[in-house]
Amino acid sequence: MSSDPLLQPYRLKHLTLRNRFMITSHEPAYAEDGMPKERYRAYHVERARAGVALTMTAGSASVARDSPPAFNNILAWKDEVVGWMKRLADACHDEGCAVMIQLTHLGRRTRWDTGDWLPSIAPGPARETAHRAFPKVAEDWDIARIIEDYADAAERMQAAGLDGIELEAYGHLMDQFWSPLTNTLGAPWGGTLDNRLRFAFEVLRAIRARVGADFIVGIRYSGDECLPGGIAREEGLEISRRLRDSGLVDFLNVIRGHIDTDPGLTEVIPIQGMRSAPHLDFAGEIRAATGFPTFHAARIPDVATARHAIAAGKLDMVGMTRAHMADPHLVRKVIEGREDDIRPCVGANYCLDRIYQGGAAFCIHNPATGRELSEPQEIARAAAPRRVAIVGAGPAGLEAARVAALRGHDVTVFEAAGQPGGQVRLTALQSRRREMISIIDWRMAQCEKHGVRFHFNTFADAETVLAERPEVVIVATGGLPAVEGLEAGENLVCTAWDILSGDVKPGRDVLIHDDAGDHAGLQAADLIAATGARVEIVTPERSLAPEVMAMNLVPYVRALQQREVTLTPTWRLRAVNREGNRLRAELGSDYGDATRARSVDQVVVNCGTRPLDELYFELKPLSSNLGAVDHEALVAGERQTLSGNPAGGFALFRIGDAVAARNTHAAIYDALRLVKAL
Repeated sequence: MSSDPLLQPYRLKHLTLRNRFMITSHEPAYAEDGMPKERYRAYHVERARAGVALTMTAGSASVARDSPPAFNNILAWKDEVVGWMKRLADACHDEGCAVMIQLTHLGRRTRWDTGDWLPSIAPGPARETAHRAFPKVAEDWDIARIIEDYADAAERMQAAGLDGIELEAYGHLMDQFWSPLTNTLGAPWGGTLDNRLRFAFEVLRAIRARVGADFIVGIRYSGDECLPGGIAREEGLEISRRLRDSGLVDFLNVIRGHIDTDPGLTEVIPIQGMRSAPHLDFAGEIRAATGFPTFHAARIPDVATARHAIAAGKLDMVGMTRAHMADPHLVRKVIEGREDDIRPCVGANYCLDRIYQGGAAFCIHNPATGRELSEPQEIARAAAPRRVAIVGAGPAGLEAARVAALRGHDVTVFEAAGQPGGQVRLTALQSRRREMISIIDWRMAQCEKHGVRFHFNTFADAETVLAERPEVVIVATGGLPAVEGLEAGENLVCTAWDILSGDVKPGRDVLIHDDAGDHAGLQAADLIAATGARVEIVTPERSLAPEVMAMNLVPYVRALQQREVTLTPTWRLRAVNREGNRLRAELGSDYGDATRARSVDQVVVNCGTRPLDELYFELKPLSSNLGAVDHEALVAGERQTLSGNPAGGFALFRIGDAVAARNTHAAIYDALRLVKAL
């Protein structure tokens, strides 16, 4: 037996969990037709196989037709879910992993113009800011049928062979009854704490009547809404004690905060630049006050923090959900004493931000997550080693080098700069985003471990590359910031990169034209405004920085508001001209003929990048495939075999921003799916 606190078994009622690692309920939005089919199952099985003790599915599964999915949730109100959940549970059980599911009615946290176009429902009329629907105030018959819906869904999950269920009570219907901020009903469902809790306990009693005393039932809830007039800490502790004393629940899964706004959600599920494990001590207080099985997850990104949570007695089971998206084999690596090999979660929150914009959850630097059916989490060796030359040591080039080395190839990397990282190193210069450098540091460590040779401060031309006698050349040279497109004054502007790198000193009266809508523009604005300068961000978009997405946007907006930065959407920079010792920025609009002008002392543009592709085009006529990519083979995960030039001496490919400006995830995904088949 290991002495590691994280590797000790834990007994929950009749269920023995093999260690203290759990994946908390979350919705990666992999469902198909509302069902957890093959893709959903493969995602959970990958982590079960690697040793996690408990995986919780869905975040959350909907128990009723008038709780339509907010982000591709599982439809637990349909009988057909039983078969799909049984396949998932059986497959995880075969790997020694317990399986539960989170059930909920979203209440007002959804929209009426989706699903069956039924009104959202809540115990009060106030709309939720995040989803914007004004709910119908629940009637007695609504409450009665929804209680039955919960019981029906629980019975389905028991029939599917799951080990238990968890009810969600933060931001959803159950705690919308709890909170005085959202419950305007009179007795018996509103007013006193007894009345506000009545709905939850009626649901729990109905569930117990269906599934019996042995089936595990827990609840994930906010013990402190952190809102004036809402559930405060003392009332949250009282609710915790009442749940314990009810005899109806078997564990408490604690959060702190509220999720009805983007800022609130970001405090509950913090992102990079925010404090790690901010609510761990609070969860520990509830465990101490109740003496009841207590689970918790909120930015516990590393094994050391998780180990402390268990060793200090703050938790019984520790949730590391985003960490398992970054590295599904985290537990196996702990067991094998390979913690240095764990791919770190960098808190970029690409996973969650995508689902809140209607996409599927992907990890910013593990493109195999969510693609377990097509992309490998572990790299197999190639039948025959080849000589591979890679130009560029940004995220795309380093991933290509890592995967090629694991395949057994002889890999050489050329990098013009003195350090690896490319654009990631630039973005990580800002304190709030410094964790991004772990994307680079982890890959460098893996490359060095597997024998990749690096040549830094080497601007590789065709002669340099060909001297390696490569069989495969991968150009991952990235891009350079674009400044073209102005009618006049391209020579009068600087780029966001110039500001972030320190090559250009911030002005005192600055206009930032953000045409790319990504992190660089906001980072430049934040940096400049921090000097005390007056800053205006102008963008042709109808909203601020759409590529940054909701939760990542929160810290930027907080900082920009505090520094009184002006935000001006729907306007486009047309031209810049000198006006004495100032600059005159001419603005136009895509919406009509309106114009405006600004007098400033500095204009900063963020217009994306253009590929740095001279080397690629220099090598292209010398290559066997003339740079061509077989897209069918690429998507199918098969080897590239195109050969349009039999006289060519090597296969040539380019990846990442050397192809077109995209993002870090796309660059790494390019590398993985190309090189895994070399």
